[in-house]
Amino acid sequence: MGARQPEPWANSRFMKACRLEPTDATPVWLMRQAGRYMKEYRDLRARVPFLDLCKDPGLVTELTVKAAKRLGVDAAIIFADLLLIAEPLGFKVEYDQGEGPSVRPALREPADLKRLREVNPEESLGYLFEAIRRTRAALDPETPLLGFTGAPFTLASYLIEGGGSRSYRHTKSLMYRDPGAWRFLMEHLARNVASYINAQVASGVQAVQIFDTWVGCLGPADYRQFVLPYTRMLIEGIAPGVPVIHFGVGTGMLLEAMREAGGHIIGLDSHVELGQAWARLDQGPGRRVGVQGNLDPTVLFARLPYIRERVNRILEQAGGRPGHIFNLGHGILPETPVDHVLALVDYVHELSRRGRGGGEK
Repeated sequence: MGARQPEPWANSRFMKACRLEPTDATPVWLMRQAGRYMKEYRDLRARVPFLDLCKDPGLVTELTVKAAKRLGVDAAIIFADLLLIAEPLGFKVEYDQGEGPSVRPALREPADLKRLREVNPEESLGYLFEAIRRTRAALDPETPLLGFTGAPFTLASYLIEGGGSRSYRHTKSLMYRDPGAWRFLMEHLARNVASYINAQVASGVQAVQIFDTWVGCLGPADYRQFVLPYTRMLIEGIAPGVPVIHFGVGTGMLLEAMREAGGHIIGLDSHVELGQAWARLDQGPGRRVGVQGNLDPTVLFARLPYIRERVNRILEQAGGRPGHIFNLGHGILPETPVDHVLALVDYVHELSRRGRGGGEK
C-alpha cells in the first residue's frame, strides 16, 4: 500500500507557518473574526442568547464557516466561549448584554476547592465537539480549523473573581495567601483543560490557541512561580504534533517566560514591537518559536491607506521570516467596519507576496 496522503490543510500557509516553514504569503486570521462587527452575528444575537448560540452546533458551524469564507482568512477558529468549561467544572455562567460574564458561586476560599469537578468533555461539552465535526466537514479542505481554551491562570481568575476584574485582588490574595490551595486549583485546571483540548483535536481541529487574557496583571517573578508550571503542564498534556499558539494580553514583560511555558507560536498584543519581541524570544535556549500579531484593533477604524501602512510596518518588522502569522493584538472590536476587515486581509496577502513578509519571493 502507498503512503497515506496528507490532509489538504496540512500544507496550508497557516500550518506551514506553525512549523516555521516558508510560505508564499503571510497567513492571516483574526481573533473574534466571527463576532459583533458582522451583521449576521448581530441578527442571530437579537433572537438567540449568547450561551444558547454557543451550544447550537448548527449555528456555530454557520458563523464559523461564513466568517472564514467571507474574509478570505487562512484559518478558521471555532465560534465558542472561553468559559464553556466552567459549567462542567461546577460553576454557573451567565452573560448580561454588554456586561460580560458572571461566574457563580465565586471560588474565594481554600474550602471552596471541594466544589471543583473533574470534567468528562464528551459528556458535558458534546455540543462543541459536534460543532467542530460539522465545521470541519463544511470548511474548505485547505482551511485549518483552530480550537481554543483559556489558560489556567485566566480561567482561575474568572472562577475566583466571579467575572472580570481590574485589580484581581481575590485571585492574587488566594495565590499569595495559600500556595497549596493555588497549586491544587491550577493543577486541576491544567489537567482538565488538556483533556478538553485533546477532545477538540479528536473532533477535528488542527491547531489550538491558549488565551491567557488576564495574565498581564502579573510581573515576571510571580508569573514564573505561580503560572508557568501549570501552563507548561497544560501544553505538555496536549496531543503531540498539534500546533499551539500561546497568547496573552499585556505580556510584554513576560514573553521570555511564556516561551519557557511552551507553545510553537507566541501571540503578541499591540503594546510591543513585533521585531523586537521576536528577537527577545530568540534569545532563549532550545527550539525557535514563531510569533503571531500584532496590529492594534483600533487601527481598523482608520482610513484604508493608513491601515495599509500599518500592515506593511508589521510585515517589514517580520522581515519575511518564516513563522509569522498576522493577527490583531486582541479581538476585532464590535463597531469595526466590515470593509476595513476585508481590506486588512487583502493587504496582508498583497504586501507579503511582494517579498515584505511570508518567506518565499
